[in-house]
Amino acid sequence: MDFVFPNVRHLLAVREVAAQHRINLAAEAVHLSQLAVTQAVAKLETALSARLFDRRPEGMFPTEVGEIFLRRVDRALDLLKEGERQARKKAPRPGPAGRRDFHRLTTAVQLRALTAVAQTGNFSHAAQQLGVSQPAVHRAARDLERLSGLVFFEPVRRGVMLTPAAESFAHNVRLAKAEIRQGYYEVGEYLGRDSTRIAVGAMPLSRTAILPGAIDQLLRESEGRLQLQCVDGPYGVLLRDLRFGELDVLIGALRDPPPADDVVQEPLFEDTLSVVAARGHPLVDKPGLTLEDTLAYPWIAPPLPTPTGTYLYESLKIPQRPDTPVRVVANSLVLVRGLMMRGDYITIMSDKQIEVEEKYGIMAPLPIDLSGSARPIGLTYRANWRPTPTQARFLDLLRKQVA
Repeated sequence: MDFVFPNVRHLLAVREVAAQHRINLAAEAVHLSQLAVTQAVAKLETALSARLFDRRPEGMFPTEVGEIFLRRVDRALDLLKEGERQARKKAPRPGPAGRRDFHRLTTAVQLRALTAVAQTGNFSHAAQQLGVSQPAVHRAARDLERLSGLVFFEPVRRGVMLTPAAESFAHNVRLAKAEIRQGYYEVGEYLGRDSTRIAVGAMPLSRTAILPGAIDQLLRESEGRLQLQCVDGPYGVLLRDLRFGELDVLIGALRDPPPADDVVQEPLFEDTLSVVAARGHPLVDKPGLTLEDTLAYPWIAPPLPTPTGTYLYESLKIPQRPDTPVRVVANSLVLVRGLMMRGDYITIMSDKQIEVEEKYGIMAPLPIDLSGSARPIGLTYRANWRPTPTQARFLDLLRKQVA
C-alpha cells in the first residue's frame, strides 16, 4: 500500500464526519464545502482501498476499518496541535498576521517542504528530494511562515537553518506522518494484505543472531508484503531517526543515563565483553593472559562514544600511555573480521556478538578477565509509540530470542 501524507483539512473532515455523522455538519465544523468534505472522504477511501464509513439513512458511521484508521488520525492531529503549541512557545515574537490553530490550515505541500528542508538544510536539496522546483519549495516554505506568523527559516552560509520554533513543529509533523503511515499498515493488515514496514536501528551486537532469528521467524509466519528495513549507523543518528519517526525501534546496548525523555529503554539481558582474536592468533589458548600482554599487537577499537569503546579506553588507560595501541577504529564486524583474517589483530566485542564466529572457529575470546564489562542490552522506542499488531509481534520475537 503506497503512502502519501494527506492534507490536514482532509483528516479534520474525516474526523468530523465520524463525530457528526453527516457531511453538512462536518463541512460547517471544518469550514469546507460539502463537496470538498465528500471528496476528502472519497480520496482517503481510495488511498486505503477500503470504505471508512457505512452510509445509512440516519447518517454516516465508521466501519471497522474506519475505526482503525480514525484512531491514528486522532493521534496525528494531536501531534500537529502539540507541534504548534511548542512552536509558539519557542518563538521569540509571534507575528501579528499569524493564524491561531494554523496547523489545521497547513497543506501537504507545505509540510513536505518543511520536513525536506529540515532534513537537507537547503532549499535546492529539498527540491531535489521532493522532485519539484526550488521556487516551489521556497514558495511553500514562505506560505507556511505567513500562515503561522512565525519565523521558521533563517539563511546561513551553506543554505537555510530551521529556527527552534520550526524545529519543534517539524518534529511533530514527522511524528504525525508516522502515525498516518501506521494507520495505512493497520488497515492493510486488517484486510489481509499486510504491507507493514518495520524499520529497525541495528547496533552491532544485534546483527549476528538476535535480529536474524526474529526476522526469519516473522517472515515465516507472515503473509502479504511485509518488509523489514535494518539500518546501521552511529548511535546518535539512529536515536535521532527514532525520535523523528523514521525508525520504529533500536536494538543494542542501552545508555545510562537514558538519552532522551521521549524514549523508553527496555532491558532484555545483560551481556559481557571479551578480548577477541582470530583462532590462529599467538595468544589464543595461552594461559595467564593479561591486558598488558595484548599491547604487543595492533588493536581494533570501537568508536570512543560507544559503551564498548569507552570501556576499552578506560581499561587500557589510553590517556596515560605514550603511544596508543589502537591502530584501527571501526564498528563494522565485516571489516573487523577481514582484518583479523589478515594479521594478528586484537579487538573487544560482546560475547553475544561473536557467537557465530566462535561457533565456526573464526574468532576466539582470550582468557582475560574484563571486570565490570557487563552492560544491559535491549530495545529503545518512542514513549508514545503504538506499534501495529505486526510490529508488536516482531518485538515479542526479539524478546524470545534472548529469553
